[in-house]
Amino acid sequence: MDQKKVEQEKKYHILKNPSGHLMILIRARLENAESPTIIYDGGDHALLYRNQNNTIVLDYIHPAVRSDLMTVKDILVVEVQGESIIREYNSQVKQMKHIPLPSFVN
Repeated sequence: MDQKKVEQEKKYHILKNPSGHLMILIRARLENAESPTIIYDGGDHALLYRNQNNTIVLDYIHPAVRSDLMTVKDILVVEVQGESIIREYNSQVKQMKHIPLPSFVN
């Protein structure tokens, strides 16, 4: 049985290219992402549901990208290990009034 896990991403970057597209750089995980979704409420924090077993907390989102994150429908997620790109994928972004706790958090 897979173990469900919530992790805080301690070091990540949200970048915006000249066309206005957003990209998040995070460290690589062992499991592949399946139907990834980011939940965001316009504040300091967001949740990246990578798959049914793995949720990543993105704390202290920089104020300069908050309004952009509230308007996009998807975002490119790039997982890196050192200077190597391990995987990249698009994640849907859902804007909500409040970020819900993951269903597997007690």
